[in-house]
Amino acid sequence: MRSTGFRRTLAVIGVSCLALTACGSNDDSASGKTRITVNCMPPKSAKVDRRFFEQDIASFERQNPDVDVVAHDAFPCQDPKTFDAKLAGGQMEDVFYTYFTDARHVVDIHQAADLTPYLKDLKSYATIQRQLRDIYTVDGKVYGIPRTGYSMGLIYNRALFTKAGLDPDRPPATWPELRAAAKKIAALGDGTVGYADYSAQNQGGWHFTAELYSQGGDVVSADGKKATVDTPEGHGVLRNLHDMRWSDESMGSKQLLVINDVQQLMGSGKLGMYLSAPDNIPILVKEKGGDYKDLALAPMPGGQGTLIGGDGYMINKKASPAQIRAGLKWLDHMFLRPGKGFLGDYARARKTDAPVGLPEPRLFTGAADAEDQRVKKANANVPVENYQAFLDGNQSLTMKIEPPHAQQIYSVLDGAVSAVLTEKDADIDRLLKDASGKIDGILARS
Repeated sequence: MRSTGFRRTLAVIGVSCLALTACGSNDDSASGKTRITVNCMPPKSAKVDRRFFEQDIASFERQNPDVDVVAHDAFPCQDPKTFDAKLAGGQMEDVFYTYFTDARHVVDIHQAADLTPYLKDLKSYATIQRQLRDIYTVDGKVYGIPRTGYSMGLIYNRALFTKAGLDPDRPPATWPELRAAAKKIAALGDGTVGYADYSAQNQGGWHFTAELYSQGGDVVSADGKKATVDTPEGHGVLRNLHDMRWSDESMGSKQLLVINDVQQLMGSGKLGMYLSAPDNIPILVKEKGGDYKDLALAPMPGGQGTLIGGDGYMINKKASPAQIRAGLKWLDHMFLRPGKGFLGDYARARKTDAPVGLPEPRLFTGAADAEDQRVKKANANVPVENYQAFLDGNQSLTMKIEPPHAQQIYSVLDGAVSAVLTEKDADIDRLLKDASGKIDGILARS
């Protein structure tokens, strides 16, 4: 799952391609230009991002007068309800957005162009983190280019830590430490919740997965054929949530929460901790009433692993060689220039009061990463010291992508998470046995 949605802090509503017009385009060589359609353009309602996107396309076309870029707006950038239908119906753009979890699926249904022969023209490709590149690599062939990546961590309220007698510079590093901290925070009373978690709309399954990874567990076997949730690590996740909810009473009485509920609690100063990626922080400030100085980020408790996700672009299998080359040039210009482009122009972002200095996304390695971080630091307008624990702690964690068929699996795991948070006598053995069987069925049908 994507952690929060589009980009930075904007909540937007948009439209996708017109129903009667094909989103893909023909290579318009007769005019002397190569025409490409691209998606994930910010809608008009996201005025600042829309302006930046249009500016960057205009600068690209000035530098590449032989390329005509036609952008389509949409929010969300990829709608799971229409994604496969657009691909199958020939309605997908030439250069189209995907979540990491959909990359293999698009390849399996033969809708993505093989970009391998063209990578020599993409100078920035080798600077991207290998673990992100590998997501779009299938059987040795490259089918997509990463745009952003995120990893899960623990957002916590420094003010509540101090008020509860906890050291805000030493966030919990283990689940027992988190449990103890949550209990102290909840003891402050006045509706204060120590720790909150999602448990509906597939989001409970998503966080179950993150918590399982943090303890060294897995949702499916390495070969992708069997569920691996009915394990000591899986039991540990549910037992911890159950005991925090019912024995410690540190998770509050209201359950079946989703991301907006938890963000509202944190932004109002009534929540001590929850799991999230760094991109939640601006939303907590801009939309939920939070304060940057109070919000800090730590690595996932447990010390074993963290869930990573993100997005990128693939190119339509119907694209001509000229369109593939033009599409890769466009991606390079828009997203793969350290300290520049739509997501990396930190000086431009700062001028619009967008947050600069969050620890992610961190796309590059080596000299490219150093340059990107230099420009980010020079333009930082948030308390970067609040995120240092996250940066330091992530160095020792295993970065793990979401499981195959993630949304179907999350739907199954939602039931287990919601049960332990709403039923004091929930049977954890039965819940995990049932979930394991259902996940096995999902994997067998793939």
